[in-house]
Amino acid sequence: MARVKEAAAEAANSVAEGTAAAAAEAAAHAAVPPSPKRVARLPGPVRFALAVVLSFALSSLGRLFVDHCSNNEIGGIAGEGISRKELSILAAWKLFGLALGWWYDYDGFDLAALALLSHGPVTFLISVFYGIRAITAGAYLAVDVVSAFVPFLLLRRLSGAHAAAPGVPNRDIVADRGIQVLTSLHSALVYSVVLFLAGRFVLPNTLVLYFEGIPTIQPAADAPLLGFGSPTTQLLSLLFGLAARTFIFAPLVTTPTTAEDRKNAEFDPVSASLGQTVAWNLWGYTTRTKVSLIRTAVAMLFTAVGTYLDTVLVISGVEPYGAAVYAGVWVIATLVTGLSLRYVGSI
Repeated sequence: MARVKEAAAEAANSVAEGTAAAAAEAAAHAAVPPSPKRVARLPGPVRFALAVVLSFALSSLGRLFVDHCSNNEIGGIAGEGISRKELSILAAWKLFGLALGWWYDYDGFDLAALALLSHGPVTFLISVFYGIRAITAGAYLAVDVVSAFVPFLLLRRLSGAHAAAPGVPNRDIVADRGIQVLTSLHSALVYSVVLFLAGRFVLPNTLVLYFEGIPTIQPAADAPLLGFGSPTTQLLSLLFGLAARTFIFAPLVTTPTTAEDRKNAEFDPVSASLGQTVAWNLWGYTTRTKVSLIRTAVAMLFTAVGTYLDTVLVISGVEPYGAAVYAGVWVIATLVTGLSLRYVGSI
């Protein structure tokens, strides 16, 4: 009888141990989350090459489509057309812009904003002063923006600033519709004021002297403040404001505080060397300020080069000096907008 009891006890113990082991194993499996599936991705150089090919293809097909639908309306101001050398320069600049965007990890919205800042000024010029229909000029601008936006949208993830991803600093600011509208209107106002002042003091003489064959300069001389009375000017100002807000303000406010910021805050000029003091005075800004300065500089570069090339190479009769002055107006507008957005972002 005792042996029977001992056997029963051993059986019960073994069952209990088995049950406990099974429970422990189940708990372990429950505690360890399933490993995420690895998604195969193409190598970076391959994706960049695909982005370049797709961008050039969209640009070429889009321009051919607009030329066909508008009966080559823009051909009336293009003179004899673009030579092979000039076409190579424009292609090289476009390739440089794509490479810069890929190198600095820009996303589709960044490239779309830069395309608008780069090609928007010539859209304003040909639609307001050269008599090209606004819908035709806008279609060419849309082709430039889409050909920059779509490849990066397909082949590169959105940044946290533009996706308003959870965990991004100040996510509530970039996701708030009211703030988006107000910052875009703020930037549009800056562009409108700069264009108004340029129309009063710079553009009339420049257009007369260096833009041979321009049909009229009256819109520049009679331009009212904020572009009221000219729907094209108002719409382009709003688009420029949206582009500046997208490229400068959103990445600025979502930049986190870094260890370098804390190091700069603790900087002691008394104990620092001369080289450290000079470096701190030249570039001892916060990370957010550095982001805003770099992005403003990039926006100015794209505005300057893109506007100059589009003006002097595409439009017949424009002298290089006149194209440089016209581009300078938009560069100043971009600079003032970038600095003002940095101020708004620091509030």
